[in-house]
Amino acid sequence: MKINRKILGWSLYDWANSAFATTVLAGFFPTFFKSYWSTGSVVDSTFYLGLASSGASLVIAVLAPFLGAIADKTSTKRKFLMFFSFIGMILTGCLALIQHGNWQMALLFFVIASIGWSGGNLFYDSLIVGVAGDDEKTCDDVSALGFSLGYIGGGLLFLVNVLMFKFPSMFGLADGVAAVKVSFISVAVWWAVFSIPLFIFVKEPVIENKLSIPEAVKAGLDQLKNTFGEVKKLKVVFTFLIAYFLYIDGVDTIIKMAVDYGASLGFEASSLIVALLITQFIAFPAVLIFNIVGKRIGIKNALYGAIFAYSLIAVAGIFMQNVSHFYILAVAIGCFQGGIQAASRSYFTRLIPASKSGEFFGFYNMLGKSAAIMGPLLVGVVTKLTNSNRIGMTSILLLFISGFIFLRKVDTEEGKKLAKELN
Repeated sequence: MKINRKILGWSLYDWANSAFATTVLAGFFPTFFKSYWSTGSVVDSTFYLGLASSGASLVIAVLAPFLGAIADKTSTKRKFLMFFSFIGMILTGCLALIQHGNWQMALLFFVIASIGWSGGNLFYDSLIVGVAGDDEKTCDDVSALGFSLGYIGGGLLFLVNVLMFKFPSMFGLADGVAAVKVSFISVAVWWAVFSIPLFIFVKEPVIENKLSIPEAVKAGLDQLKNTFGEVKKLKVVFTFLIAYFLYIDGVDTIIKMAVDYGASLGFEASSLIVALLITQFIAFPAVLIFNIVGKRIGIKNALYGAIFAYSLIAVAGIFMQNVSHFYILAVAIGCFQGGIQAASRSYFTRLIPASKSGEFFGFYNMLGKSAAIMGPLLVGVVTKLTNSNRIGMTSILLLFISGFIFLRKVDTEEGKKLAKELN
């Protein structure tokens, strides 16, 4: 693959917004919420954190297909991406303003920032078709490049944020609390700066018969109904989306709740942060290696392998006793986390008509975010009912098994053929 400015600009957005996924979503927010903002028990904080994560995902799940349809009709993918990103950046920075004990405001800002991050990803994903073109291998490479840069970029800033937290005086900060708050601001700035190349080098795909926004809203509703009908008719796409909904639910739940789970088992915050760093820096080369392996054994077989690996990780998590076990699981997650995400995105492009990428990625993200509603909520509710974090985390194993079963029913060649007919 020849990396040009368009591909690099698109991929750098992953570098930019992954800082939110690492420092905020997976790292400091869960631990800071428990230790600084929350005033309830460990079980209660897990419940409210799961509820907040699910609420943010629900908003995007509802809006994603509709917004995707409008973007396809108006050539506004870049504008929507900029709008949602701006919301995410601002609200992430505003987390630094929330005082001790104000857990309600912390969750509100977190939910809105998460909506901005997730909404931006919808339009970022849909732009890959215009960036990579029709070549499947190029699409695989571009998707993998984006995720790999995301892991290294998010990991680098997170490393700096961790050093700020552990050695605040070296950075002129009063204590760890001040370091975490400055970290939230640094994420907003990082996100903004490294988003610039995308908006400079990635152009909006050219469409015929472009509509105004009011016309597109009406046309988008009509087209959304048609697309939903097409998704139902396209058995291959529909089956894959069900499979994706199930297995990515487990993946997202592990990403969002792993630190909370470790904290609930009594592991120190510093140990949890080290585990996250391990995952980030293992994931950077692992995504690229996973892509190479996927080319040799087939992308669908690579997805099978990743789902099986996550199933083993879920089972192993039940028996985790000490920090060393947590580190081992962090390595395992790093080996497959980016790979399953990148492979899923590029595999989906094989099954959909390129001219309707916004709409179909709207459904893709709708189901991805719907899964993110169910997973954390499921873990939170089961934890609350059983008063056991271990039992709560076991619920995700069924999601991987179910996703594997549905993925086996997907006929790739039939999907490619139907996609060309609808293009």
